[in-house]
Amino acid sequence: MKLEVRNLSKTFDTKEAVKDVSFAVEEGEFLSILGPSGCGKTTLLRMLIGLIRPTAGSVWKDGVDITDAAPSKRNMGFVFQNYALFENMTVLKNVEYALRIRKDDRQTARDTALALIEKMGLTEYQNAKPYSLSGGQQQRVAIARTLALMPDTILFDEPMSALDVATRLALRKELKQIQKEFHTTMIYITHDQEEAFAMSDKILVMDTAVAVQLDTPENIIRHPANDYVRSFVVDNLKIKIDSLSKYIGVANG
Repeated sequence: MKLEVRNLSKTFDTKEAVKDVSFAVEEGEFLSILGPSGCGKTTLLRMLIGLIRPTAGSVWKDGVDITDAAPSKRNMGFVFQNYALFENMTVLKNVEYALRIRKDDRQTARDTALALIEKMGLTEYQNAKPYSLSGGQQQRVAIARTLALMPDTILFDEPMSALDVATRLALRKELKQIQKEFHTTMIYITHDQEEAFAMSDKILVMDTAVAVQLDTPENIIRHPANDYVRSFVVDNLKIKIDSLSKYIGVANG
């Protein structure tokens, strides 16, 4: 098992942000953590990467307890919602940065960064600063920078929420291609039901602070665990489908 979460909880003062959450992720799997705003999914993700210490429970990776390990010792990448790029550095320097911190030699860092920039379709922007790029291009830089360190697990905190529809659809395909090519385990936070179902091998559905169902997209549709999953996931997906279905005939006409 690549990652195993055992009875993880986090309390801030008297507020339970995450309560007794357990799940497992297999190597190379794409897991979406799906839930409404404020349900605790970002807190959960930050405990996995080591940015927040849990109140109780543990995180295991490759059979090793990493609950107290520093983020730099977990071999995980993290892609933030707000890109977290260095505005004073070019695209190339942003991608090189982590490699130079790791003390790769200059030429190796440069070659690795250029290869990833090309893979993400950013070669013509390698000398540009982040402020001159679109949101989608900035997110591609953030992904390339994360891939530079070759993490075996990448965590995404709603990385497409600020992007337009066309860019989101293109990035979805790219993330699935990265998952396949690098055999990377991916854990993806989202509040968007359609996004989770389009990308995931499995989905963890969260209600306030708690996990209510972990299953494949097909099984969640066929066998929702309770009324909350039926309402938040299944019914909302049906509404989206129904709202568009009347136009399908027109598009095919």
